[in-house]
Amino acid sequence: MGAVDSRRALRRPPSLLLLPPLCLLCLGASATKSFRVTDLLDISQRALSGFCLSGQPDEEVASVQGVWGGSVELACGSPPAPLVVFWSFTPLGSLIPRPVAVTSGAEFKVEAGASALGTVSLQNSSLVLGELREAARGHFLCQALHATGGRLHTAYSHFSLDVLVPVSKPQVRLSEPSPVEGTSVVATCTVREGTEPVTFAWKHQAPRGHGEAPLGVRERVLLLDPVNRTHLGWYVCSAHNAVNQLSSDGAFLDVIYGPDKPVITMEPPGFTEEGFWASEKEEVTLSCLAASNPPSHYVWLRDHTQVHTGPTYTIASASRAHTGLYTCLAHNSRLDSRTQTAIQLSIYYPPEGQPSCAVLPAPGAVTLVCAWPGGLPAAQLQWEGPQGTGPAALSNVTWSHAATRLPNGSSVFTCTGQHPALALPAPCRTALWEPLRSPACWTVGTSGEQFIMLSCEWAGGEPPALLSWLDGQQQPLGSSSSASLAVHLLPARGDLAGRAFTCQGTHPLRVPGPRCRLQLEAPQLAVATTRVSVLEGEEAWLRCVLLGGTPPAHLLWLGPQQQLLEPGDSGFMLHPEGSQLHLSIRGADPARHGGTYQCVARNAVGNSSGSILLEVLRYPAPPNVTISRLTYGRHRRDVQLQWVVAGPGNLTGFLVQRRAGAPDPGAAAWETAAGDIEPESRARRLGGLDPGVLYAFRILALNHRTAGHPSEGQIPADPPFSAYPAVLGAAGTGMVVATVASLLVFQYAARHPEAFPCLRQLLVPTEQSHPHRGSAEGPEVQAGTETPPATPASDPAQESMDAPVNVTITVTATP
Repeated sequence: MGAVDSRRALRRPPSLLLLPPLCLLCLGASATKSFRVTDLLDISQRALSGFCLSGQPDEEVASVQGVWGGSVELACGSPPAPLVVFWSFTPLGSLIPRPVAVTSGAEFKVEAGASALGTVSLQNSSLVLGELREAARGHFLCQALHATGGRLHTAYSHFSLDVLVPVSKPQVRLSEPSPVEGTSVVATCTVREGTEPVTFAWKHQAPRGHGEAPLGVRERVLLLDPVNRTHLGWYVCSAHNAVNQLSSDGAFLDVIYGPDKPVITMEPPGFTEEGFWASEKEEVTLSCLAASNPPSHYVWLRDHTQVHTGPTYTIASASRAHTGLYTCLAHNSRLDSRTQTAIQLSIYYPPEGQPSCAVLPAPGAVTLVCAWPGGLPAAQLQWEGPQGTGPAALSNVTWSHAATRLPNGSSVFTCTGQHPALALPAPCRTALWEPLRSPACWTVGTSGEQFIMLSCEWAGGEPPALLSWLDGQQQPLGSSSSASLAVHLLPARGDLAGRAFTCQGTHPLRVPGPRCRLQLEAPQLAVATTRVSVLEGEEAWLRCVLLGGTPPAHLLWLGPQQQLLEPGDSGFMLHPEGSQLHLSIRGADPARHGGTYQCVARNAVGNSSGSILLEVLRYPAPPNVTISRLTYGRHRRDVQLQWVVAGPGNLTGFLVQRRAGAPDPGAAAWETAAGDIEPESRARRLGGLDPGVLYAFRILALNHRTAGHPSEGQIPADPPFSAYPAVLGAAGTGMVVATVASLLVFQYAARHPEAFPCLRQLLVPTEQSHPHRGSAEGPEVQAGTETPPATPASDPAQESMDAPVNVTITVTATP
């Protein structure tokens, strides 16, 4: 219904207001008055204060539960929407209702005192209570005015609201936080608030536990009588009601007890009847533990002398001096109680290293020897073989076994050593097998080639083979060797060439024994070619190969003068490649490198050689050269040289030489003036000359390193002279001077006619007629000028513009 309908409803007689019938008499005086929502709330409050609502219709009451701090919504009736809604509240234990809120649909009003219930608001006709408080416990009444079928009637809704309070966080209180084991302790769980009924539960967590263990106690009080060390830890109490459940923080119960009798352990563990044993040079850790709270203080004694304080005593490197009686004392400072335990520690040490096994050959048998001396106690040794267990003994054991019926390679014998200080047995194994293949023989020359060393090797085998050298008549050379290598020295002599020697091998598993034979031979070599030709300046290769002979053999090269060629010699390079030794000659020169070279092979038995002739050929001579022109430049500090080549030929460049003095036999030696001239050039300017020195020049054609016949030496000529510039300059200067002199004479004559009467007669017509002035000046000018002698004409391209010209001009004037 809109706001207009609400006001219309409020204008109706008081009997139609949304109040119980018993209250109509209270509002009768205001039947004709128009109401607003606020007025209606005031009237309702006065009516309620006058107990006009003391009588309530008998209707069903709805029970509603809310949580303290939460919210509830009370719905008033059902559709259609009422015209006016009025809410009232009656607290528990009271019979006086209180107005809460009223609404006409368009607007609503909440009583100021309703804030004690919580946050009150209206949504349509429903009453919403937020942030509930305990004061909201009680009865709520909703009165609604409806219009149905043109008539007004009222409806009522009754609610009984119960506000539930959550339990607060429980707290645990201990009657004694640190009791002594055997006494009693009471733990109490308390909550500040919460709607009854409240249920409790207890849990216990050990200090090193991984979780909480329920105790099965549902009471507020937990009794521990008598308390023991298992009760030590945290105790948690949880409380819950119909609203929530909370747990307390843990309360720690620290039970005081101990110390118990200490228990001593050792790492690494080793036990004897008296106590413990450990290996020498091993790190040993003795640990003492006595159950106690607070933890015990520990003191270690060795043979009644204090050596350490603390629960663990570490010996970094045990020795025999650490053997003794060790006592651990435990002390509880809280109870001032003490306990102790003693053990005996013995230090054992095994024999050094590992057991050693050896097999000694004997005729038709083998002797197995195993030894491992030392240690405390002595090590136990025992042999085991393919046919079973052999003898056993302490420190040393020997077993003789026939060599027959022993298969090659699969006859494995094991000697096992055991000692208390070792965690595992120490084995020593040996397998009988004959050496592979056959003996190998070779020779080695000693320093200076004074001796020849005969070497024989038959590697492998167990036991090792016996080796001996025999001469050509199968007679022994020295004694037999039990090792896998036999050596015999022979003095180096030339008569040893061609002699044979034999190495005899003997092994129990191989009958008959194998042999190897060698024969001493002088070295042999071959050269690639006996003649090598190269052009001058190129690289020559001489090749030599060792073909055979008793090693070791050495190759070397001798030069044309029978000198030994070393790798550092200028121009020579040695290139060893296995059994080959090559010689390279760089920049071959006919004078230095041409000739016969010898490749020589040497060993302790003899030597051999091969020769190679090296020819160093020159390049063909280039054509001759002729100087076509040689002239000085300015100040005689450079020359211009031109030349021509006499016919075709191979050219790689030109060489210009000069010397001071005329080209005669007594002149100075020729020196190079230019050596980098291209073969296409035919002219060159050469500078750096001394004007006071007379030079001679010559030129040669080059073909690589071969020079042609030098040209005839020539002296540079002076540069050609040209008179044209001098004559023209002198003539021009003379004409200028003559003209000036003539003008001065004519001016003087014009001013002084009496001094030159004849000249005056000439001047008068001259001033009147200009065409004759030029002809009068010519003779005077020519009479007063000296003309230098003429110079024959020359090629302008060859004239030098730097040569000075001297010109003399004489002018004669008559006053």
